[in-house]
Amino acid sequence: MKLHASAPTALNTFTGYGPGFVLVNDQRHATSLIVMPELLQPWGAGTFAGLEAAHFALIASLQPEVVLLGTGDRIRFPHPSLTRALAEARIGIEVMDLQAACRTYNILMAEQRKVAAALLFE
Repeated sequence: MKLHASAPTALNTFTGYGPGFVLVNDQRHATSLIVMPELLQPWGAGTFAGLEAAHFALIASLQPEVVLLGTGDRIRFPHPSLTRALAEARIGIEVMDLQAACRTYNILMAEQRKVAAALLFE
């Protein structure tokens, strides 16, 4: 599915997604990554089963207001002990499937929120 921004922007936006991939600014990505309006980087988490507290500590160090955790094709909730660094930094986390995370990110980013999408591909 292609997503269309209402106005051109230099910030990172999701421009599409499909089975096993997302498009950020029309560039295809098929491995776990962190996307913020001004940051795009690989995320060492790899898979849901491979999530560790250090993966969320990295996100907390980026100081977003909210994290959208896209867990692939289905919603899976990480154990609270893994996301403790986010709670301690008073950073909200919302868990959703990957496509919902992309759509929600674009909305929050357009509202000039400091949002981070942490995406897992299975």
